[in-house]
Amino acid sequence: MQKLIKEFLDYLRIEKNYSENTAVNYAADLKQFFELCQEKNNIKNLTGINIREFVVELTLKKYGKASIERKLATLKSFFSYLKKEELIDINPADNITFPKKDRKLPRFLEAEEMGKFLDSIKGSKVEDKRDRALLETLYSTGIRVSELTGLDIIDVDQVNKLIKVLGKGGKERIVPLGEKANRSIAEYLTARGQLPGSGALFLNNKLKRLDTRTVRHILDKWSKETKLGKHISPHSIRHSFATHLLDRGADLRSVQELLGHSNLSTTQIYTHVTKEKLKSVYDKAHPRA
Repeated sequence: MQKLIKEFLDYLRIEKNYSENTAVNYAADLKQFFELCQEKNNIKNLTGINIREFVVELTLKKYGKASIERKLATLKSFFSYLKKEELIDINPADNITFPKKDRKLPRFLEAEEMGKFLDSIKGSKVEDKRDRALLETLYSTGIRVSELTGLDIIDVDQVNKLIKVLGKGGKERIVPLGEKANRSIAEYLTARGQLPGSGALFLNNKLKRLDTRTVRHILDKWSKETKLGKHISPHSIRHSFATHLLDRGADLRSVQELLGHSNLSTTQIYTHVTKEKLKSVYDKAHPRA
């Protein structure tokens, strides 16, 4: 079994170009499934019943619907691989359906809140300029924090105000860069100066590529210093980016492209609107409002 799982994970890394983090998560899900599965010694004896029993066990252990859905997706992918490689005759996950999960509205800041927050990030030190540049870039582009930390200087076209982003699955996309973000990056790079051998755009104090954890710490720091009054994460900024575009008339397909979503349904969660906007639309549109 371990050999099959290893071959599957190698397939994900090499053929599907999945990240190491994703492969690690898949490995953990499979390990958990086979630890609970009574038929783990013979892969061909597995049936949909084993998978349903796994779901029941997860439910009893108070796993959330999103976690169960992810683990089921892992099993579906694993058994599809085995079927494709002709290692099993029947895919036991074929008729397994995902549990319906409650989709929570993503947290986001109002446009005015976001503007005040970003404008309040001041300071003349290189670190201050870096922080302002990376947070302006997050909001300007809506990219994921992992995509932000993966940026190299050559990925930024400051003349045309564009950045090249390497997204999930190794897919590249071009995203517009706003004027304030573009200017903040230029100020940061000028203050940073030339650093031989470093192609990364955002660096830590040891002149190494910034990691995602440090970006979250930076955001926490400025949230406290600017007295924002609420918790904000890199994903909150991404949510705010999408919400503000849609609120101002951007079409869903364009926002999908900008966010790098493969499915439109993933983008549709951002179509929530505030009560104030609903009332405004109603007042303008209804003849007897």
